[in-house]
Amino acid sequence: MTDIATDAVKAYLLGLQDDICAQLEQEDGAGRFVEDSWDREEGGGGRSRVLTDGAVIEKGGVNFSHVFGSTLPASATAARPELAGRSFQAMGVSLVIHPRNPYVPTSHANVRFFIAEKEGEPPVWWFGGGFDLTPYYGFEDDVRHWHGVARDACAPFGKHLYPAWKKWCDEYFFLRHRNEPRGVGGLFFDDLNAPGFEQSFAMMQSVGNAFINAYRPIMARRKDTAWGERERQFQLYRRGRYVEFNLVYDRGTLFGLQSGGRTESILMSLPPLVRWDYDWQPEPGTPEAALYEQFLCHREWV
Repeated sequence: MTDIATDAVKAYLLGLQDDICAQLEQEDGAGRFVEDSWDREEGGGGRSRVLTDGAVIEKGGVNFSHVFGSTLPASATAARPELAGRSFQAMGVSLVIHPRNPYVPTSHANVRFFIAEKEGEPPVWWFGGGFDLTPYYGFEDDVRHWHGVARDACAPFGKHLYPAWKKWCDEYFFLRHRNEPRGVGGLFFDDLNAPGFEQSFAMMQSVGNAFINAYRPIMARRKDTAWGERERQFQLYRRGRYVEFNLVYDRGTLFGLQSGGRTESILMSLPPLVRWDYDWQPEPGTPEAALYEQFLCHREWV
């Protein structure tokens, strides 16, 4: 793995962060991302960009990081013990958008690149990433659009890819202790290197570039929908599921914390307000019940 290849990935990720932030600011119409650059004592650093109290986005973060370390943390070697003891580089863009309007879904995306090295042995590298959608009120056309963009991002690399990465996403973003999906899925992939560097890099870029094309039209379509206290309280309740997943299961959160990453940047994914109600159940026949019955289930959307 050459420095030129690593530099190309980094340049792409920085440009992706710039583009997504610019487009989200345009759609929000009022909010602006505030940048916070940081250095990591063990090596590397990043730039965190957070938008709060916008016209549409209540809290959103689009973060870039590039960190180094002498030893991979446990979260990275649990499934691949052969990597234990290797030094590493990890770089990526990770974002979470929590809108204020309950009719606009929360969205998440991440694209990343890892290299694990050991003297006398060839480097081990891989790409990962994906994006997923967490609506509070379900709309068929929104979800079909989301998955249509996901399918089209995969299409140049083979018809098999979208079904495989959609299935992986459905399985990954699942709260086992609740026995329910976090949302309506999207794409998820990891350990991507078999096609070779150039092809793997192209696949990661296709997913990264597709996110804003999948999400911005949904934000535009729903951001002016009228809502009230009922919808807001349901949104805050459902945000609790988001918090539970990120703190219990999310690999990126665990990797960041275990590798000594910047806590403020890692936990920017959490919503600003959330609530938990004991044993709450939606009333039959309500839009809230429809979310569980029609959207929080494994479906083929396109």
